[in-house]
Amino acid sequence: MRYVIVSVLKDDCGNFNNNLRKEVLEKFKARSSKLPAHFTIKSPFESDDIFELEETLDKFCVSHTKASYKVDGYDHFDDRVIFMKVFMSSLGQKVHNELIDELNKINYINFSKEDGKDKTFHITISSKKIKSIFNELWHYVNLIPCNFNCSFNNICIYKWVDNTWVLHKEYLLK
Repeated sequence: MRYVIVSVLKDDCGNFNNNLRKEVLEKFKARSSKLPAHFTIKSPFESDDIFELEETLDKFCVSHTKASYKVDGYDHFDDRVIFMKVFMSSLGQKVHNELIDELNKINYINFSKEDGKDKTFHITISSKKIKSIFNELWHYVNLIPCNFNCSFNNICIYKWVDNTWVLHKEYLLK
């Protein structure tokens, strides 16, 4: 089974991102992830049994507190991905790095530079075949103010079922 680990935004920032993604899909036909507004903790991976992962996240969330972060403005990865910029607080970075350390102990989870401790935290707006419309899309999103205070308060496992991501389990940081 294919899984991904994310932190979902459920507040005003999450609604803003979900609505903006719908808007750019309608206006530009620019698609994004089938996940709700989120930042990625671990990119998709395969496993037949995630019991160890579930236990690890249960224990982690009991011993770690939620942390704040700021979302302010936009950025991009070349002309491939447009995203909202995340400025993780020092506590949020500490919680995230400790989570990566714990997840690294699980043999079927391996982190790359892009999704490990040194990742660029971001909330994707558009990432599917946008090269030909990049400049127009980039100009459009930059006209829309984007400034939010957020909380890194959950860790969610999604699984790939019938060509979409379905919530498997949510864990709440204390």
